Amino acid sequence: MDPRYAAIVLAGGRSVRMGGRHKPALPVDGVPMLHRVLAAVVDAAPRVVVGPPQPVPPGVRVVREDPPYGGPAAAIAAGLAAITPTPTPGYVAVLAADQPYVTGAAMAVLREALAAAGPPYVGAAYVDGGRPQLLCSLWRMDALARRRTELDRVTDLPVRRFFADLPYVPVRSTATTPPWYDCDTEADWAACTRGAPRSVAPRRARGGE
Repeated sequence: MDPRYAAIVLAGGRSVRMGGRHKPALPVDGVPMLHRVLAAVVDAAPRVVVGPPQPVPPGVRVVREDPPYGGPAAAIAAGLAAITPTPTPGYVAVLAADQPYVTGAAMAVLREALAAAGPPYVGAAYVDGGRPQLLCSLWRMDALARRRTELDRVTDLPVRRFFADLPYVPVRSTATTPPWYDCDTEADWAACTRGAPRSVAPRRARGGE
C-alpha cells in the first residue's frame, strides 16, 4: 500500500446542538478539537480543513464548501478539489473536526486494515454496532474522485449517499473511548472536559453535524 495519504477534516457545520458555538474551536485537555484531529493526521499531505476561516497549524489549508453549510458531502467534494499535489496521494482520510479522541494510531489501524483487505475494498471505516462511522474513515483517492464525478449534486446530500455502495472494511475499536466519539452536544463536550468518557452509548451512523 502506498503510504502517502491526504486528509480532509470537516469543520464547517452550524453546531446547532452546541448552541451555535463553533465546535472545532472548543478545547479538550486545553487543545481545540480541530487541532487534536489534525494532530492525528500530522503525517498526511496535504491536510485540508473544510469550513470557515479559522486558526490552523502551519501547512494546513482551509477551504470552504460551496455553498457554505452545504452539508458534509459538499464539504468532502470541496476537500477533494483542494488536494492537488503531484503525484496525488493514493489515499485520503475523511474526518470530522469534533472527534477529540481520534489518534495517529487509530488512523494507522485503518490504513493497515485497507492494505490487508485489498480489492475489491476501496475504504476502511470504524463501525459502532455495525453502523459505519463514515466521518472516521480512509478511502482510495481514485474511488472518491470517481464517485464525485458520478454525482450530479452534492449540496445537502447525506454523506451515506456519497459513500453508497463503495465497499469498505469495517473496523472495530478497542479503545476506552473510540476514535469516532463526537462532541455533538453540550453534554458530550462536558463529558470530555471531565476526562475521556469510559462508556459510550451506540451512535447513529455518522453522516452529518
